[in-house]
Amino acid sequence: MNTTETSQEKQTFSMPRIGDKAPEFKAVTTQGEINFPSDYKGSWTILFSHPADFTPVCTSEFMTFAHLEEKFNKANCKLVGLSVDGLYSHIAWLRTIKDKIEFNGMKDIEVKFPLIEDITMNVAKKYGMIQPGEHQTQAVRAVFFIDPESNVRAIIYYPLSLGRNFDEIYRALIAMQTSDKFNVATPADWEPGKDVIISPAGSCGVAEERMTNTDDLECKDWFFCTKKLDKDTVLKEVLK
Repeated sequence: MNTTETSQEKQTFSMPRIGDKAPEFKAVTTQGEINFPSDYKGSWTILFSHPADFTPVCTSEFMTFAHLEEKFNKANCKLVGLSVDGLYSHIAWLRTIKDKIEFNGMKDIEVKFPLIEDITMNVAKKYGMIQPGEHQTQAVRAVFFIDPESNVRAIIYYPLSLGRNFDEIYRALIAMQTSDKFNVATPADWEPGKDVIISPAGSCGVAEERMTNTDDLECKDWFFCTKKLDKDTVLKEVLK
């Protein structure tokens, strides 16, 4: 393989990293043309991809996202979907979902968030959604969390066969916003109302102070300190 081909392959299947600016693109969607991420600056965005229209796992996911859209909006988060299928296929599929499909107690579901047409796979390639080991022309189930400053904050990738866990997607969104608002970290399985983690002490003096201070911290050791953070306090800051 020559140098040009190698360079093109790297460009095709590269992906942004956590902390990078979200790659920019202009695209046609089921809700009109968008300029991403500039149109969404000031809010969180979840950009997610799926392999193809008219497939059962994707149908279940789109119904779930549409059902939860208002919940995400209250957390200052917009949803944007992507498929390498065309606009008319998207429209026909979303109409079928609304008119015919019932899943998990949901029916008559209207998808109101944009679904990107990406026949050229330009966007999928920019975001590394095409994984050659999984499929050459279908996007895997990628989830990009993009903050109000257009920075990529988290990435979750699923294979084609695995439907996403939407409770976890929402939990991750709320946890990252909580970390930003209160300058804390969130431990395993954290949910609003559970204790949060304070950053490890940066000096011996701070470490000693933490071990002897019983006001609002609970320290198992100098490096592992937690504190209470009321659920209502979190939700008041995060939800709109």
